[in-house]
Amino acid sequence: MTENAFRPFEMSLDEGRALALLRQAVAGAEDGELFLERRRSEALVLDDGRIKTASYDASEGFGLRAVRGEVAGYAHSTELSEAALKRAVETARLAVGDGGGTMAPPPRGTNVRLYTDADPMADASFAGKIDVLKEIDAFARALDPRVVQVSATITAGLQEVEILRPEGLRFADARPMARLNISVIVEEAGRRESGGHGGGGRYGLATLLEPGHWQGVAREALRLALVNLAAEAAPAGVMDIVLGPGWPGILLHEAIGHGLEGDFNRKGTSAFAGLMGQRIAAPGITVLDDGTMPDRRGSISVDDEGTPSHRTVLIEDGVLVGFMQDRQNARLMGVESTGNGRRESFAHIPMPRMTNTYMLGGNADPTAILADLRDGIWAVGFGGGQVDITNGKFVFSCTEAYRVKNGKIGAPVKGATLIGDGATALRGIRAIGNDLRLDPGIGNCGKAGQWVPVGVGQPTLMIGGLTVGGSAT
Repeated sequence: MTENAFRPFEMSLDEGRALALLRQAVAGAEDGELFLERRRSEALVLDDGRIKTASYDASEGFGLRAVRGEVAGYAHSTELSEAALKRAVETARLAVGDGGGTMAPPPRGTNVRLYTDADPMADASFAGKIDVLKEIDAFARALDPRVVQVSATITAGLQEVEILRPEGLRFADARPMARLNISVIVEEAGRRESGGHGGGGRYGLATLLEPGHWQGVAREALRLALVNLAAEAAPAGVMDIVLGPGWPGILLHEAIGHGLEGDFNRKGTSAFAGLMGQRIAAPGITVLDDGTMPDRRGSISVDDEGTPSHRTVLIEDGVLVGFMQDRQNARLMGVESTGNGRRESFAHIPMPRMTNTYMLGGNADPTAILADLRDGIWAVGFGGGQVDITNGKFVFSCTEAYRVKNGKIGAPVKGATLIGDGATALRGIRAIGNDLRLDPGIGNCGKAGQWVPVGVGQPTLMIGGLTVGGSAT
């Protein structure tokens, strides 16, 4: 976005005074900015036929940062006043010390608009949203007599940010977000199972609230619940795995993506530290982080330091070629920022974070990949997982998976977990499908206590020799 993309923040001081105080804070520093944020959001939840939650939240505030070397001084406040900014200057300057730094060049401006700046909450009235939730509940229950409970959630919000640089430059972005999720619980012969589906992105609610959309979401939620109802206990052992396209890219995000963020590599704590230019994955594997995809949940026109979003190649044909960088880590590593400086809110300092991270497709037919699976698991959906960044070891739970023997898809399995490490998994990829798919817009990423929206994606993949944790005896 360019300067003055939306109305300026209303502070009890003019821009000239704010700029003067910012320059005072960063005198002798190497970088810094004044980050202002205004955010509005709402959430409506219908559960078991009743409105369980109807909330609206509005907040605003600023964060002031001064950076010198590896140290950053940061102060924030919900009070947009000269007095609050003066107090923040005193705190931020603690990182500068005696000064002596040279201010880094500012980010380049951009006129790119990757999404609308309209407020998604205005697409429907409060009563209209409640009516849709009730329609969803009735529709899902009518799909199958085994449905005993329905939950539907509508969330929407608009985040407006403005970044003031010491050079007097201003960068702004208005970031919408909307999402619809539906979950159902089914019961048969005393056994209950659940299934859920949904998603969204950086656009309005209008499309999500159309019957043609939410009816498909409800049907998919029911399908998953019925799959789980028929699921058998998962086997355990080391076996080959076929990962489905789309959301299973969350394994790529966690087990590999975090290890390719600049700060972990600068500090030498990543499993991939010191491997730039070396082969770390099987031939044919190309992984990107791309924040420039229109309307995607993880996209940003500019990052939270004012740098335009990038399409960054991380792994090319199996070789490590890039890291995701914010301004501080890029400067310390002697490279350029890749537009990955992100923060949860004005109360948080920016750091290298993913946007939309995905693996490019290959040439293999997904059906043929499954047909080549002799004895293993076809993992289509994932839930939560844990990853150790220092060694890449991961544990992920499957929400939809099937037993496969001699290329034949068998019964769904319940309780399967995939255990391994990112580096070994990358080298163990044996086949890459031609069906690259992105997730439906459900990703949230946590790092150092901060959460930001992200996207993931991948084609169908076969990975050899992963450990499957299960409960079958």
